[in-house]
Amino acid sequence: MKVGLVGLGAMGMPMARHLMAAGHALAVWARRPESAAVLAREGVAVCATPAALAARSEIVISIVTGSVDVEALITGRDGLAQGFAAGAIHVDMSTIAPETARRMAAHCAGIGVGWLDAPVSGGAQGALDATLAIMVGGDEATLERVRSLLEVLGTRIVHVGPAGAGQVAKACNQMVMVSAIQACAEAMHLARAHGVDVGAVRKALMGGSAASRMLDLMGGRMVRRDFAAGVEARLHHKDFGILMHEAVTLGVPLPVAAQVWQQLNALMASGMGGDDTASLLRVLEETRRTD
Repeated sequence: MKVGLVGLGAMGMPMARHLMAAGHALAVWARRPESAAVLAREGVAVCATPAALAARSEIVISIVTGSVDVEALITGRDGLAQGFAAGAIHVDMSTIAPETARRMAAHCAGIGVGWLDAPVSGGAQGALDATLAIMVGGDEATLERVRSLLEVLGTRIVHVGPAGAGQVAKACNQMVMVSAIQACAEAMHLARAHGVDVGAVRKALMGGSAASRMLDLMGGRMVRRDFAAGVEARLHHKDFGILMHEAVTLGVPLPVAAQVWQQLNALMASGMGGDDTASLLRVLEETRRTD
């Protein structure tokens, strides 16, 4: 397929390589030309504008930061909407607000373009290993047209429902995941306050009902005190902003998520937004020192 890709960060770059390895004719657009330079040296076409990328692509995949970025990419000056031919498909794999996804789906439909919101879970390692979980909102027939493409990038592809439903699933994923990271941080913090070996506590918990992927991965980082970003905490902060907006809009009580949101706010205020979300442990430690 003639595939366009926008977003060459920790997720997008390995995705680009998987698409190339699968034999697709790849082109890219990047806000920062240096991001695309390595791919250009490997023969990938680099387009001057999103519109130019859309004009040469059957399918465009985007994975950028937030709702504003996606909307500007589609509807802004020289945006994708100005280049798409009728029958093209836009697969947005960013994490954005469900309402933005629905609005962009309607905009695409108005110009004869298919839309899928297809956010992912699995992080940079999942992108490298092509084992991402992909949560898809949009028309099922449109999904079937691009399923083989998504199978190059992930191992679990679930059609959740109509446009925006993929983003609802991603919000639920982030709520469970980051709340689990907070629980791990509190467990490690309690163990250390007792003077107990936190590594031994984690090992014991991993053999029981508390075992989880987050305790394994993020608990391990907390034990090692390795706070270098796997996923920058600021991105989870952004995701919880979406989540809390949905809670307010729908009148849905999310008491645990609301408390985790405040811990993420404290993390950001402490200047740790560029570090890993395992830094929620350091937020607790700073709080104890100031008490």
